[in-house]
Amino acid sequence: MEAAGRKEEEGGEEYKMKIETINQDKEKNRIQFIVKDSSAYFVNTLRRVFMEEVPVMAIEDVEFRDNSSALYDEMIALRLGLLPITTDLKSYNIPEECTCKGKGCSKCTLKLILSVKKSGIVYAKDLKSKDPKCKPVFPDTPIVKLLKGQSLELEATAVLGKGKEHAKWNPGLFFYQQYPNIEISKEGEQCEEAAIKCPVDVYQFKDGRLNIVNQNNCHLCQACTEACSGIKVKGSDKDFIFTIESWGQLEPKDIVKTGVEEFNKKLDEFTKLLK
Repeated sequence: MEAAGRKEEEGGEEYKMKIETINQDKEKNRIQFIVKDSSAYFVNTLRRVFMEEVPVMAIEDVEFRDNSSALYDEMIALRLGLLPITTDLKSYNIPEECTCKGKGCSKCTLKLILSVKKSGIVYAKDLKSKDPKCKPVFPDTPIVKLLKGQSLELEATAVLGKGKEHAKWNPGLFFYQQYPNIEISKEGEQCEEAAIKCPVDVYQFKDGRLNIVNQNNCHLCQACTEACSGIKVKGSDKDFIFTIESWGQLEPKDIVKTGVEEFNKKLDEFTKLLK
């Protein structure tokens, strides 16, 4: 896939970069892709946009009606706030951008009810959401343990927010590295030690020759170069491996799509301010 950058207003050339997906794991909500013909500052900008500007749902307010557990209200509220909640960006608005102007309505707030009056562990799945599309990502997350005669009853309010405001609105883990450029000399082709020392199985020694079989796995640790002087590994200055690991509120592809939309909004706003 090719992504075209914006043309400069006066006679600028169109900037293009290529994006190639190399690994996608739906069970782990993880995706990896190569960004080619780009730069470190641009890729890092994408990382910060995905981390700070993509809105997700999280519990913001908790109203306790009964709490006889061993934990203070504040401790339970903190745990509830850090529970990842599946997010439907089409049905909800950020409170400040909602038609109710942040007062709270069905378009910008989600209510969850918790009522447990028996001994045992209270789990995230005990939270009953008013919207079946928005519920705890990990239902078996423990919240608190109740003893005989103890109870916990509360109403929680979840809203959309961004990671730049609080970590609980962070949609996932985002990181990148330089793409590895590997050169093997004739001397290096005979080095079986490099395949043994490599911790991520980049090489395979077969029929008396060292071969590169998983170049994308290389994380530039230089273990192979230390084992054999005939190997050189250097990170590219224009190609990068980008990894997204979602906490589960949104799928990785939705994080990318929403992040790019937010990035374009900021560019448009910046252009207007310059004019």
